[in-house]
Amino acid sequence: MSSAAPLKILSIAHPAVSRDAGRLRYYPLGRRVDVDVHLVVPAVWHQFGRIITADPSDDPGITVHVMPIRLPKAGPMSWYLHFYPGLRRLIRELDPDVVHLWEEPWSVVAMQARLLKGRAVMVMEVDQNILKRLPPPFEFIRKQVLVNTDHVLSRSPDATAVVRARGYDGPVSSIGYGVDITNFRHDVAPLLPPVVRPAFRIGYVGRLVVEKGLDDALEAMAHAKTPVTLALMGEGPHEGVLRQRVAELGLIDRVSFRGWGKPVEVARFLRSLDALILLTRTTHAVKEQFGRVITEAQACGVPVIGSTGGAIPDVTGEGGWIVPESDPDALAALIDRIAVDPSEMQRRSQAALANVMSRFTYEAVADDLASACFAAVARRRGG
Repeated sequence: MSSAAPLKILSIAHPAVSRDAGRLRYYPLGRRVDVDVHLVVPAVWHQFGRIITADPSDDPGITVHVMPIRLPKAGPMSWYLHFYPGLRRLIRELDPDVVHLWEEPWSVVAMQARLLKGRAVMVMEVDQNILKRLPPPFEFIRKQVLVNTDHVLSRSPDATAVVRARGYDGPVSSIGYGVDITNFRHDVAPLLPPVVRPAFRIGYVGRLVVEKGLDDALEAMAHAKTPVTLALMGEGPHEGVLRQRVAELGLIDRVSFRGWGKPVEVARFLRSLDALILLTRTTHAVKEQFGRVITEAQACGVPVIGSTGGAIPDVTGEGGWIVPESDPDALAALIDRIAVDPSEMQRRSQAALANVMSRFTYEAVADDLASACFAAVARRRGG
């Protein structure tokens, strides 16, 4: 008696151009016998002014197709105009059961896949969590792609609401960003509890921009009764304003700045903290879509103090605390409470680790992707 053939999945994903980032989430799929994964990535990718050449295609357990793209950086929607001239031939040769897109639904490559997918079901990941009408032809592309999508993998409840508002009425399941727990891991030698340390140490990793609410953290430090230090890792246009505000509040000895670090340095930095802060403020153009640093900190056993902005509460779960956006007094009150409560800090640290292990390891993300693909095929087949 022969076993069923593995489900053939063709995943199109520009974030998987590099092994040290997006491609790692596919490796657990390569260890499964019930799926046959083919991954399409661009040979060259343009991002934030950098040119990224795809890593080699000899990845374990999966077949990686490194393919040239057209329009890699054209126009105001530069990330979403690219398409693969060789995709038609590849789909004909593979005849996949599933075409999976780790691309936004208004992208040209999403429309290309929708037109070429043949008998395959289509599974789409979505991040966009602000509902706005896109300029032509992107609004048309989004609607056409969504009405022809069989299953949506959503990064947040807000992202789900956006695709619902734009015509998608099929099944939705959640998917996170995976975290590399071999690097971001809990230190087996714990630091001194907060009540023993000379100060409660909070920290931030990311771009120094006004939307991240770091001004609120400085105001909270000035108001809190508890001695608090703040360590910032990152760069950005708001750094000068932050340094000036630090001086005005008399916090020069309690706030430190450092530039970007490699992942191993980021992990070491996170393990030095009592809590990470992510205090994003929602604007007409900014709404936190996920907050990867949340899961990186939690994988290190560091709980998170987050704002109510966007996906932060959902991603944080029980592994931290949530305060209202732009509310330094609420943040100061929270710090005063938790800094002297070792049991609360320990409980949140354990919850942070549990949150990551159950939802955000690469294995968990791969399982979410595979489950969506199997569900879409079963729904198409009527059972």
